[in-house]
Amino acid sequence: MELSILKTDGTSSSKKAQLSDSIFAIEPNETVLYEDVRRILANGRQGTAKTKERGEVRGGGKKAYKQKGTGMARRGSIRSPLLKGGGTVFGPKPRTYTVNLSKKAKRLARKSALSLKVNEESILVVEDFSYDAPKTKQVAELLTALKVDGKKVLLLTPDADRNIFISARNIPGVNVLEANQPSTYDIMKADVVVVQESAIPVLENSIEPKVDEEAA
Repeated sequence: MELSILKTDGTSSSKKAQLSDSIFAIEPNETVLYEDVRRILANGRQGTAKTKERGEVRGGGKKAYKQKGTGMARRGSIRSPLLKGGGTVFGPKPRTYTVNLSKKAKRLARKSALSLKVNEESILVVEDFSYDAPKTKQVAELLTALKVDGKKVLLLTPDADRNIFISARNIPGVNVLEANQPSTYDIMKADVVVVQESAIPVLENSIEPKVDEEAA
């Protein structure tokens, strides 16, 4: 499939970007999309929540009051879960929230996310650009020219570009990544994915690595 390549001033150029149909034009698998986003969010959890149960709370060794004659319920410890300062019943304990997913499913999820963005016309291909020095105004002007200012934007570059990264990091909702780094969650979280022209083969190769065929 083809997408028009935009200039940095927002106008369309005469060039077309060739996108792989096997990555950008598949039927999105919503189930795998959900599972991969769930995996990414779950794996980001620390799992360090902990509360003390009755046997772990300090104090309460002495019987609070006599067994009979008080008119109150029998209570052997002031650290009962029923009292303030007592232990917690079935409280959280340190655990892992790790969710596993096969490589094939992760690859399908990224393809589905990109295809979904293409269907929504939320992928823009921009001619390559770079800055001599970091300046937020430069990226702000680019987003305004592309009519995506105020939206959540994922900007993909072919390789690490410090000046672009620093220029964009102070703009709310803008995330700059190398083209081989975005996860399914990064793609789905963005309202618009802006891809530099030379970043397309890097993105495609990170999903479907091209293996050079050996000569027979």
